[in-house]
Amino acid sequence: MSQKLMEEFKKELMDIYYLSSAISVLHWDQEVSMPQKGNELRAKIIGSLAGELHNKFTSADFSKSLLALKKKLDSGKLNDEESCIVREVWREFSREKKLPLDFVKELAETTSRSQLIWAQAREKNDFKLFLPQLKKIIDLKRKEAELVGFKGSPYNALLDIFEPYTNVEEIEMVFSELKSFLIPFLAKIKKSKVKANRSVLKGDFPIEKQIELNKFIASKIGFDFEAGKLDVSTHPFSTGFHPQDVRMTTRYKKDDLFYAISSTIHETGHSLYEQGIPIENFGSPMGESISHGIHESQSRLWENILGKSEDFWQYFYPILQKRFPKHFGKIKLSDFYKAINIVSPSLIRTEADEVTYNLHIILRFEIEKDLIEGSIAAEDLPKIWNDKFKEYFGIKVSSDKSGVLQDVHWSGGMIGYFPTYTLGNLYAAQFYASAKRDILNLEKEIRKGQFGHILAWLRKNIHIHGKLFSADVLAEKVTGEKLASKYFIEYIEKKYSKIYNI
Repeated sequence: MSQKLMEEFKKELMDIYYLSSAISVLHWDQEVSMPQKGNELRAKIIGSLAGELHNKFTSADFSKSLLALKKKLDSGKLNDEESCIVREVWREFSREKKLPLDFVKELAETTSRSQLIWAQAREKNDFKLFLPQLKKIIDLKRKEAELVGFKGSPYNALLDIFEPYTNVEEIEMVFSELKSFLIPFLAKIKKSKVKANRSVLKGDFPIEKQIELNKFIASKIGFDFEAGKLDVSTHPFSTGFHPQDVRMTTRYKKDDLFYAISSTIHETGHSLYEQGIPIENFGSPMGESISHGIHESQSRLWENILGKSEDFWQYFYPILQKRFPKHFGKIKLSDFYKAINIVSPSLIRTEADEVTYNLHIILRFEIEKDLIEGSIAAEDLPKIWNDKFKEYFGIKVSSDKSGVLQDVHWSGGMIGYFPTYTLGNLYAAQFYASAKRDILNLEKEIRKGQFGHILAWLRKNIHIHGKLFSADVLAEKVTGEKLASKYFIEYIEKKYSKIYNI
C-alpha cells in the first residue's frame, strides 16, 4: 500500500515539475530571445502559470496524498530517498499553503514586469525610474515573510528559499570572519610593489572566434552540448529544465577575451551540476540541488579555484596562443596568470577578483537585510550603497548604473539570494581541499587537461544526492567537518601572497 501511494504521488509531482519547467523556459526566453514589446504579455503569462502551479501544488488531491505520506514519514516507514522526497515537498508545501493565490500571481507579475524596467533604469542610469517597482517588490517580500512566518529576522523567511536550514545569525558570523580577514589583506595587496598588467588581456578578438573558444573550454571540462546549449544574455545565467536540457548564457566584449571566458566557466560549473543529476530522479527533490550555496560552490570551484589556477592555464594557454597568435603569441604564461588574477577593487560585482568579491556580497547582504527589516528606506539606497562601498573598497561609486542598479536580483524578487554566492566560495574551497586529498595527482591531471576525475568526484560526492542531505550535513559527509571559512581564507592567503610577494 505504501509503495503504491508513493508511486501515485510521484506521478502527481511529475506533472508539477513539467509545469515548473515550462515556466523556466519562458523565463529563459525572456532573458535571451524575447523582444522588448513582449514584456507586458510575458509578465501576465508567467503570472497566470505561476498561479496554476500554486493551485496544483496546494490542491485538495495533492494535499491528501502528501498528508498520507507525511504520516508514514513521521512513523519511520519510508526509506531514505522516500523520506527526502516527502520531507522536502512537505517543507515547500507548508510554505506555499500560506501564500494566497492572488499574492502569488501579483508577485510573479510584478517581478516579471520589473526586469525590463530595471534594465531600462540601468541603461539610463536613473534609479528613480526603478524605485517605484523596487518599493513594490520590497513590500511584497516583507508580506511574504509575514505570511510564511519566521523566527528572529524576517529576512530568515526569504533566505530560507535559497539556503534552506540556514539563518541570518549563522551568515553574519561567517561574514564577520571573512570581513576581518579580507579588508586588512586587501590593504596589504594595495601596498605591494608587484603590479600586474591586465592590459595584456585587451585586444581585438572577433566575437565568432570567442564563441568557438568558449564552447571548446566548456566542452573540454565536461559540458555535454547534446544535452545543453550556450547563448548570450545581458546577465549570464544558467538554468536546467532537465538533466538532458540545460541552458546557459554568457556575454562577450570584442576587446576583452576573459570577460566571456570567466562567465562561461562559471555557468558551466552550474550546468555540470544540472547535467550530473541522475535522470531517473527528475521530478522530485532527489533531482534538485540542495541549496544555492552548494550550487554556487560548483560554479566557483570551476571558475576560480580551477579556472584561474596556473595548472588550468598550463593546458589551455597554448591553445589560446594558437587561436589568437597575434595577441598572445609573445605574452608569457606567468604574465597572463598574474593578469587574470589581478586584485583591484572594482565597482562591478561580476567583474570583481577573488579577494574583493565577497566584500561585494557582504555589502548587498547587509543592505537587503536592513531593507526587509525596515531599518532603511528604498529611497536612500544610492547613498547607503555608495557610503558602504567607500568604506569597504576605498573607492567612490561613479554612477547608479555601476552601483545600486548593477544587479538583476532585486528586480526579480530574489532577496535572500546574495549570501549564497559567498557560501558557494566557502564550500568550493572546502570541497576542493578534500578532492585533492582523495584524487592522487589531481593538479598534474589538470595541467594535462584531464578533468574526468575531478568531475567524477563532484558527481559522486555532490551532484547525485539531490536534496537527500542539507548543505551542512553534506559538507560534513564529504569533508569531515561542517562549513568553515578557514579553507577559503587559507586558499586566498596562499595564492595571493605568492602573486603579490607579501
